[in-house]
Amino acid sequence: MPLLDASHDLAHPVEDDTAWSESYYFNGYDPSVDAGLFTRIGVRPNEGTMDVGLTVWLPGDRVAMVRGVHDQRVMVDDDLAVAGVRFQRLVPMRAWRLTADADAEVMDLATRVTEPARLVLDVTFDSLMPAVGVDGQTRATRSGEVAMATAGVTGKGHFEQAGRWTGSIQCGDERLTLDPSVARGNRDKSWGPRRWGGPRMWRWFSINVDDRTHFGGIRLGTTEGDLHRGWVWTDGEASSIRSWEISSDLADDRVTHRATRVRATDKMDRVHELSGEVLRVHGIRTGGSDRITLVNEGLTRWTYEGRTGYGISEYLHQLDDRGRPLVPIE
Repeated sequence: MPLLDASHDLAHPVEDDTAWSESYYFNGYDPSVDAGLFTRIGVRPNEGTMDVGLTVWLPGDRVAMVRGVHDQRVMVDDDLAVAGVRFQRLVPMRAWRLTADADAEVMDLATRVTEPARLVLDVTFDSLMPAVGVDGQTRATRSGEVAMATAGVTGKGHFEQAGRWTGSIQCGDERLTLDPSVARGNRDKSWGPRRWGGPRMWRWFSINVDDRTHFGGIRLGTTEGDLHRGWVWTDGEASSIRSWEISSDLADDRVTHRATRVRATDKMDRVHELSGEVLRVHGIRTGGSDRITLVNEGLTRWTYEGRTGYGISEYLHQLDDRGRPLVPIE
């Protein structure tokens, strides 16, 4: 698994595809205050937009959400700000500051009832490892038909990186201070064509066991078969994940996952067994009358070799007109 240099934290040349995107994503969780976040800003100059989604995990079973979009017809990488949310690169591949001062909707995930609140956030991500990923220059020719089937869907280049969070989150009158000894998360960046309705399904994992052990990756369904991508960082080095074997426990709706069991085999034939207890799920729906895309973002407590960590177990489904996944959940 290649380690990418700091130049990839800057903008890449824009190609002609109308769906060209350069996107920045961060997630994190602090078990000491039962709070965290996942957020993404995407620049789509050929479509003329920059958009943001920010979701904050609040204690209990609640999330605070901010969404926004504005006109953006040229690529930028140093003024990433939409709807009161700002991503600021402090040191390429080393440190980012995320701030927000915005009106949010706070949702109870059990009842789906929402109420307004002011969300003020000021947090900093400091990397714990190099960025691992691909630069997008040789991926399709190296990996065959399955990778080529995804090249116009999920982007050409991509990297991921684990890190430590510091700072604070305030939602209404509730103020939460992150503990840098336990607040951990991952970030990723993608560049290239991005079409959310393209994949038949995916299972995406972002896992921080401890400061020496991190996992990330995806099993993505295409018309040519499943694409397995990912990495494990252990003892100061990265190894590619060759395959993801997954089994799930589902809620009564048969769509929402409640537990995830993973056997990840890396390129050195090591098998990594992880068990994930999904603490809460935020489902995000997009699409029209012909097809609904559902992304179930699962905040997850992971166990690995007797150790406990936290992260994301994210399942994307394409739903039929009766709300059932087109690809059965394993």
